[in-house]
Amino acid sequence: MSDRSDIFSGDNPFDLARRWLAEAEKSEPNDPNAIALSTVDADGLPNARMVLLKEIEDAAFVFYTNYGSAKAQEVDATGKAAFVMHWKSLRRQIRVRGHVTKESGPQADEYFASRSLKSRIGAWASKQSQPLASRAELLAESAKLSLKLGPNPKRPEFWGGYRITPVEIEFWADGAFRLHDRFQWRKGETGGEWVVQRLNP
Repeated sequence: MSDRSDIFSGDNPFDLARRWLAEAEKSEPNDPNAIALSTVDADGLPNARMVLLKEIEDAAFVFYTNYGSAKAQEVDATGKAAFVMHWKSLRRQIRVRGHVTKESGPQADEYFASRSLKSRIGAWASKQSQPLASRAELLAESAKLSLKLGPNPKRPEFWGGYRITPVEIEFWADGAFRLHDRFQWRKGETGGEWVVQRLNP
C-alpha cells in the first residue's frame, strides 16, 4: 500500500512487529514485551490481564503461563484470544486477534530452563488464580520446593506456552490532532495472503 510510511513499511507483519518491539526495547522503561491479553469465560464475560510476550515467531506470538490459571482455562475452552501491546514512549500499539494452541514440548522446556532458578521454583509453588491464605504460605511452599527440586528443576506439566496464530493484526501510531494512523492486516476465511488496509482513526 503506497501511503504506508517508513514505520509501517514491509510485506510481513511479524517482521514489522519485531521491528517495533526492538525500538520499544530502547525507549520503554519497563517490560516492553508486556501485552494485555484478553479472553472470555464460559459465560462470554471478557477477562484481561498483563502477561509477557516471549517470542514473535514467523507466524505466531508465544507467551507462557500456568495451565491451571484462569487465562489458560479460558483459552483452552475457546481456542481464541486477543492482545494489545502499547508503548507510551513510542505512542504506538499493536492489536492481535487469533487462534491459540499449546506449546508444551521442547520449546517450552527450553524457555523454562532459561528462567532464573527462583522463577522456576515460583512456577512450581504457585497454584495460579487459586485462593491463597497469605504470602507467607506461598513463600513457605517455595522454600519447601526449593529443597525438594534442587538446583535444576524441570518444567512442571502444568506450566507451558501458548501460541497465538493471528487472523488479524493492527498497527497503530499516534497522529497529530488525533488523526492517528491505523493499518489492519487481515487473513481471509481460508487463510492465504495478508490483505492490508488503512482504517479511519
